[in-house]
Amino acid sequence: MKSIIDINCDMGEIQSLLDSHVYAELMDYVTSVNLACGGHAGDEGMMRKLAIKARQKNVRIGAHPSYPDQDNFGRVEIDMDPNDLLDSICNQVWSLIQIAEQEDIPITHIKPHGALYNKASGDTYTARLIAEAVHQIDPDLPVMCLAGSLMVDVLKEAGIAVIAEAFADRTYESDGSLRKRTLDQSVITNAEQATQQAKLIASHNKVVTYNGEEIEIDAQTVCIHSDNPNALAIAKSISSMMHY
Repeated sequence: MKSIIDINCDMGEIQSLLDSHVYAELMDYVTSVNLACGGHAGDEGMMRKLAIKARQKNVRIGAHPSYPDQDNFGRVEIDMDPNDLLDSICNQVWSLIQIAEQEDIPITHIKPHGALYNKASGDTYTARLIAEAVHQIDPDLPVMCLAGSLMVDVLKEAGIAVIAEAFADRTYESDGSLRKRTLDQSVITNAEQATQQAKLIASHNKVVTYNGEEIEIDAQTVCIHSDNPNALAIAKSISSMMHY
């Protein structure tokens, strides 16, 4: 087991998870959260409440920008004018930074969401656009991105620090990409299966793909999606495994 591996969770996307305190409970088992900034979900009130709660629980806070598409939860690729997309990403992140500054809370990283994340993982132009956004926002902010992807190299070449990310609750293809959500068995909801995947990543830098192939994956953080129906059980199990 690596001596330290971050457990991150995407949050601030669904009002019912805030109201039912699922987000607050998840923060007991993760070390970083990525807060939606209004692009695919979230609003100022939710960002503020979750930022304050994360500070109380000593959890790091990152911005989670996306394509500006709440209708599709940011999970559909959009053909946008590059300048418009750049402005949208910057404005989303700045909206969280402004709230965090008002509350005297540091923002520690940026993690693109959904279709934007997946597009940038394999497309140089989109990855460079995200790098430009980070340079405009704060060039010292590291970016969470898919371990082993093209985006890692593009960001490093642009002088952006990278936090290589793997996923506990998503299935991988043999090329190291995430299996598309539109396909069967793309999401892992079984807590034991998700924990075993996280353990293999943390202990051996490997993951077993959808077709059963074992591939290398070197990650510093493992993600759990808060909209996974079994997110809390998965987070509890992985946190226990990481800290045994």
